Amino acid sequence: MIATEARADELAAELHKGMPWMAPATEIVWHAMRQSVREGWQGMRLPPLLLDGPPGIGKSYWARRLGDLLTVPVTVIEATGENATFGVVGTQRGWGNASAGRLLNTVLETRIANPIMIVDEVEKAGEATSNKGATFGLAQGLLPLLEPLTARRWSCPFYQVRFDMSWVSWVLTSNNYKLLPEPLLSRCPPMRLRNLTPAELDEFVRRDGGKRSLSDASIDAVAMALRHAQTQGVRPDLRLVSRLLQRAVFLENAPPLQ
Repeated sequence: MIATEARADELAAELHKGMPWMAPATEIVWHAMRQSVREGWQGMRLPPLLLDGPPGIGKSYWARRLGDLLTVPVTVIEATGENATFGVVGTQRGWGNASAGRLLNTVLETRIANPIMIVDEVEKAGEATSNKGATFGLAQGLLPLLEPLTARRWSCPFYQVRFDMSWVSWVLTSNNYKLLPEPLLSRCPPMRLRNLTPAELDEFVRRDGGKRSLSDASIDAVAMALRHAQTQGVRPDLRLVSRLLQRAVFLENAPPLQ
């Protein structure tokens, strides 16, 4: 629960400070937080977000950071690794390995009704086919959960019990929203995001390097390597930055050669 509008402003400012290139998404979060205060909501929730943009700009990282700031559970679902919709919403009894999905398990295990559910690379999810030939896709399973009215009376396929899932915040990410079906896009209008500028990338290196307790020399070396990559026509992203910083941590903590 967000206590005051001033607290909402502080959280939004902290989120924006770390990732200014995600400003369009942060602005939506900011307005939702202030609305939750004005209307006296018992908890914080967001409209479903579809963050579309180049790979490696930190879409999922931004959502996890949001969860940290709001102190709510965060569950990350890799759409490329999920068995269609089953991993998210569960399967009916009678299917092989039938179980409740990641969504309900997150709520029951944490006893918090407004977690952040991240579905990464949602456009790459496949479909599962039952023994009777019926197909089940991830987008199909998400539709009732993205609509507040149907989410309030969502029925778990496994337990066959209705739950109020309208407080769950959904953050979907994609690299190409055009591969997604229209019903999903109508509930989650894509928010197109841009690449980082060189200055933003450099600032991220220095901030994250400081959090990892790296020396100034190591941070400078990583920043220099990224600038060199840019001169060679390579567009560095946060994945590359993370690998370089992790390598720098390893080298600084490695025992000296005898």
